[in-house]
Amino acid sequence: MSQNKQRRQFIVKTASALTAVAAGSLLTACGSSGSSPRASEFRYGVASGDPLADRVILWSHARIPGSTEAVGLSWQVARDAGFGSIVSSGRATASQDSGFTVKVDATGLSAGTRYFYRFIDDAGVVSTVGSTRTLPGSEVSTVKFAVFSCALYSAGYFHAYDAAAKSDAEYAIHLGDYIYEYGADPAKFGNADAVALNRVTAPANDIVTLEDYRTRYALYRADASLQAVHARMPFITIWDDHEFADNAYTSSANNHDSATQGDWTTRKNIAARVYHEWLPIRTDASGNPLKIYRRFDFGKLLTLHMLDTRIEGRDRQYDSYGDADGGIARYVAGLTSGSDAGRRMVSATQQNWLTDGIGNSTATWQFLGNQDIMARMWLPASVLQAQNTAFVSPTADNQAAVGTAINDYLTAKATRAAAGNAALTPTQAALLNPTINPGIPYNLDAWDGYPLQREAILQTVKAQGKKLVTLSGDSHNAWFANVTTLAGDKVGVEFATASVTAPGFEAIGLGALASALDGSALVPQLGNAAIGAGLGLVNDLNYADTIRRGYLQVTVTNAEVKGEYVFVDNVKNSSYSAVVGKTVTVTAAGATSYA
Repeated sequence: MSQNKQRRQFIVKTASALTAVAAGSLLTACGSSGSSPRASEFRYGVASGDPLADRVILWSHARIPGSTEAVGLSWQVARDAGFGSIVSSGRATASQDSGFTVKVDATGLSAGTRYFYRFIDDAGVVSTVGSTRTLPGSEVSTVKFAVFSCALYSAGYFHAYDAAAKSDAEYAIHLGDYIYEYGADPAKFGNADAVALNRVTAPANDIVTLEDYRTRYALYRADASLQAVHARMPFITIWDDHEFADNAYTSSANNHDSATQGDWTTRKNIAARVYHEWLPIRTDASGNPLKIYRRFDFGKLLTLHMLDTRIEGRDRQYDSYGDADGGIARYVAGLTSGSDAGRRMVSATQQNWLTDGIGNSTATWQFLGNQDIMARMWLPASVLQAQNTAFVSPTADNQAAVGTAINDYLTAKATRAAAGNAALTPTQAALLNPTINPGIPYNLDAWDGYPLQREAILQTVKAQGKKLVTLSGDSHNAWFANVTTLAGDKVGVEFATASVTAPGFEAIGLGALASALDGSALVPQLGNAAIGAGLGLVNDLNYADTIRRGYLQVTVTNAEVKGEYVFVDNVKNSSYSAVVGKTVTVTAAGATSYA
């Protein structure tokens, strides 16, 4: 892999040098009169994003070394990599005000067409050549996405990005945690191997200021694998919490201390500003950088609704209150009494935008680009209680008790599946009784923490009769689950991608849960039918991988949606291999198959 990467980089650099020679004479006259223009550097590659049928955002960064003067640029879009057929072009400026980033909205393009683009400074220096694609028109038979989430620079190499750059994906969807805000302290999350990997984050502190955020994005965008995937396909992005601070919500964040880090609103606005500087995202027509929920129509095949479940309207999470202030008890009381109905993950405005958009769409499939897990990830209270005890006091006995709790629950489930309720012992019957041993969400930072707003959305979609697919990130683990109402009615399905590098359950000693979660632990008793049959710890969960890092490739046709979970064998070595670990296919009629 390392040899292939070197070869790709050589080809890109050679192509850039050749195009610079070709463009030099053309652009000589563009410089200021009286002196030759000073050459700039394109250190962070190119990117494209927010494609529409007739336009796409183009991005780059250009700066004259050691200077703060603005850089004049020409940009070109062509049908061919040699730029013999240029279809759109113009001028732009990279200035200090934007951190020397530059974005243009290249218009006048044809639907469903692949294009090539580049930037050229007034001295004739040419950027890397990027490839992009517009959205298809009304008639399109297939669309392929690469779906990403949770790229922690210090945790390892971005092999998932490199693998996707070599795939046949046409578009990328990034569901957030594009960067992490943590400082370089080895004790902080994911930093244990940073020094050994030469991936120590910069700046060394948690990012707070304008310069902090710009420096952090620059560090990420200097990564060759991230540059490669950006140059290969257009991105459709949404932020999550770490682009701001851990467990962010509208009015603050778990990882924000106003006493030492200043006003939250100031920090939030800085984070949003820099996100727009470094990501190829189109600014909302209102000019509000905090409004990024938006919609993309891929002909009549699918409509993609990109949600902001983090910053736009989220109330403070229940799990941020802590057990002393209610915690799970507050959650359960709010759910059962209905008093939780006023708590929101998104504003009423965004909720109406979503449900109206789904209702008005005539596409075959409705996709939600969603930061957080939407499926009900409810684990048995007996297992969660044992696990919480082990977290507080990780003795050998307490850790063994977790395994016992899991085994007892799964044995009861297998017994009922094989021989019915009559075969259950009284203890087993109690374990499967939801009144005695209820399901409890393992993560109240996800949609599980806002169950009644989720319920309202799902009931609306159910009434509309739409085919719903949610794409989710944030959890660091790979999942496939049914999306159901509180009554258990299936409304859609959810594909959740593994993280690019951020550690999953394996980092907290829960890697062994994988087989228990998705039912594969019951294969010896019940055969392969146990997988996907709800015979794991979570009733709605049909597949899980809580150990490996990677990305999700989704192929959509009118007949089916196929999700391929692509895993890399490591994130700690400079070389890697990638493999499809599981393929899940959902038909338009609602059938699901696994391979």
